[in-house]
Amino acid sequence: MAEDDNWVDIGATEELSAAPLKRVTAMNRQLAVSFKDGKFGAVSNTCNHVGGPLGDGRLDGEFIVCPWHNWKFHRCSGVGEPGFEQDRVPAFPVKVENGRVLVNVAAGSKRAKTPHEPHPLARKVERAAGPLRLAGIATSAMDVANPRFSGSDHLLDHALRAAGNLGADTRLIRLNDLNFRACEGYYSKSALACTWPCSITQMDAKDQMDQVYEALVHWADAVIVSSPIRWGAASSLYFKMAERLNCVQNAITIRNQVLICNKVAGFIIVGGQDNVQAVAGQMLGFFAELGFIFPQFPYIAHSRGWSREDMESFPISPTRAAGRAKTWNATSRSCATPRSSPRARPCWRNAVSISRIISPPATEPRRRSYAVDARRTPCTPECTGGRSHHYSGCRGLSPRLVSRH
Repeated sequence: MAEDDNWVDIGATEELSAAPLKRVTAMNRQLAVSFKDGKFGAVSNTCNHVGGPLGDGRLDGEFIVCPWHNWKFHRCSGVGEPGFEQDRVPAFPVKVENGRVLVNVAAGSKRAKTPHEPHPLARKVERAAGPLRLAGIATSAMDVANPRFSGSDHLLDHALRAAGNLGADTRLIRLNDLNFRACEGYYSKSALACTWPCSITQMDAKDQMDQVYEALVHWADAVIVSSPIRWGAASSLYFKMAERLNCVQNAITIRNQVLICNKVAGFIIVGGQDNVQAVAGQMLGFFAELGFIFPQFPYIAHSRGWSREDMESFPISPTRAAGRAKTWNATSRSCATPRSSPRARPCWRNAVSISRIISPPATEPRRRSYAVDARRTPCTPECTGGRSHHYSGCRGLSPRLVSRH
């Protein structure tokens, strides 16, 4: 036996040939053992990318596909897929004797890692000179071929126009117009499998979530997210986006890499039921986890309450929305002047700017708003017979007042 031979029995031929790919341990070494066309192959179980378990992947012809990010290596030679031949994982000699599969763990080839071109989103986060930049993200879902009016989208459009009139650069992203995959749970496979940029974004060039990442991480100083209320929660597209943003928060968890710093978030929430505080609370909590800060009045909201679920006469009609938008436009004129480098100033300065864009003005009397339950009682002295600040739709009878907020 040669000095560099160390043949280790890794199992019965019948057992190992039953699966095309399997993770096996030999002398404390993790291997990815494959079987195809009557031939065994054995390579290191550790992918060159971020250490994914090749033995838990799948075969694509003669190549093992990593289950984390789809990197490919030849199942016998360990060589990378065409175009990446210089990128290879260790491969080990294999033989079959007396119905047993043996691997020479002492004769593995060397691992070789060739630098890959980094994804554009992986560049250093730097704030370029220029005016204040405001991104708007509309999360309403609808049929593109037969669009409908969206109150939250409409108000977001007005907020962005008001910011533009103040000299800010603005950018609108409608999630309904983007084609992006749902989060596929890479974090559930391993914390290391959830990468920045997002694993899906790196693998799928057609995935358009990169527009959201670019806006939030690299471009914007502030962001306004608009959403309707759907069954007491933000829209389905909002949550689809939020799940894909887990990679931003996970960068902090596993690498202490803070991607969002000194950026402000605000929200526009429109719904047919009075669950505004819960929806706003979830959005505030999530965006705080990402690293955003908030102005004094971080969200505006309109809801008719549980007493008025008739969407055909929903109060945010184009005419009424336009009237309310005038209020926000007037407020925007008092916004602070654009800043060339918000990072060089205290965080609250940006917060004041965005607060003035989306908050009701001081000239408009603030009406009382109430938490309500489903029971109805005769109007109390507090009731004006009209709509409350949250537009509960009281007309002679009001929802039972249970607390003021």
